[in-house]
This record gives sequence, structure tokens and C-alpha cells, in this order.
Amino acid sequence: MHAVNPSIVDKSELPARAAEKIAELLRSAAEARGRACVALAGGTTPRAVHEALAARTDVPWSLVHVFFGDERCVPPDHPDSNYRMAKESLLDRVPIPIAQVHRPEAELPDHEAAARAYETVLPAALDLVILGIGEDGHTASLFPRSPALNERTRRYIPVIGPKPPPERLTLTTPALETAADIVMLAVGSGKAEAVARALEGAWDPVLTPSQLARRGAWFLDAAAAAQLRGHVGH
Repeated sequence: MHAVNPSIVDKSELPARAAEKIAELLRSAAEARGRACVALAGGTTPRAVHEALAARTDVPWSLVHVFFGDERCVPPDHPDSNYRMAKESLLDRVPIPIAQVHRPEAELPDHEAAARAYETVLPAALDLVILGIGEDGHTASLFPRSPALNERTRRYIPVIGPKPPPERLTLTTPALETAADIVMLAVGSGKAEAVARALEGAWDPVLTPSQLARRGAWFLDAAAAAQLRGHVGH
């Protein structure tokens, strides 16, 4: 799979640049299909992008349906909750109908049942998945060598991750492969080696799950792009 040429921008400009692309993709999906289904990511870089997106006036929020690429198995008001972060940084700031925010009930004790229930809510194909990349090359809650990477039919499953909180729900490889568009966000030198493996390494998403986003629109700061051979000096 070939990567789209990544956008390498100043760290201070990245949230606005990524938000501009996300807004464009949401408008296009809404115009083409009458609604735009987006899966959000957790983390510090997505938080800044959410805030930039909330400041825009060109997103058709009445047609947007929000899902979550992954969620920690904690209550929705917990500090580790991706839903809580999205609510604070984006959802409380924009005129999106509450019925169009689809939260996985990851706090339920039966994680398998929670994942299966969420699969019934997910669209057959997401219009846009926003992702981040971990220093180990993981994306969503798909971690290197995880058995979850062998899943070929389910679209949302429970997993155990190597970092706290370990119990999570996540989109699967099929859900990422069927998404119409992907936006990947990466900032900082700690991500540089993983970014280089994801975009330029030999194809092996079991070792580098973020390669599943290789076809997407990547927004990187110079530090995160530092080890890319094909983009030196950009």
C-alpha cells in the first residue's frame, strides 16, 4: 500500500491544518451521502485538533455522526475516557445533536457484550477515521502482535493493551480497511521511528499496526517526520 505524501507542518499549525482537512472530508461525505460518520481518536494531539475543529464554522454538524475508534473500559466521566476528552474539547462546543454521538458503553462489566452492541450501531463503513500513532507503532487500540490484528470479520472488539488502563474496546483491521478516509496525527520526536516504519517500512501491520493507516492523510510535525527518508527537508 502506498502512502499519501504526508503534510509536514509546524507543530503550532498542525491542529488547524488537520482540522481544515477533517472539515473538508466531513462536508464531502455529507454532500455525497446525506450524513458523515466519523470515528474520533483519544490523546493530546487529537484534543488540540478537536479544539481547532470546534472553532470552525464550515462543518455541517447536523449531518455528522460521531463514533469512537477506541475506548478505555472506564466510566464516561473518568479522566482516561476518550469520550470525556472528546466531549470537553469538541462535542460540548458544537451544535451536534446528542442522538448523533454514539458512545461505546465500555464501562459495562461484559466487554464482549459492549463491543458487540457497538457493532450494531457502527455504519457498514465509516466515512472518516481519525487516528494517532503510539511510539510502539500502535493505532486505535491495535497494539503490535496483538491477536486482535488477526480479526477479519468483527469491526469492534475488546482487547487488552500493554499500557494502562489495559482493558479497551477498539475498531478492527476490517473497520479501518473499509473506511472511506483516514486522517493520522503525529507530533514529537518520540513518534519519529514509528512514523518511519508505518510509512516506509516493509508491510507488516502485525508488527506496526499503524501501517493500516498508510493510505490516509498524515499530518506530522518536523520532529515526528525526522526519520522519513523520502521527505528529508520538507
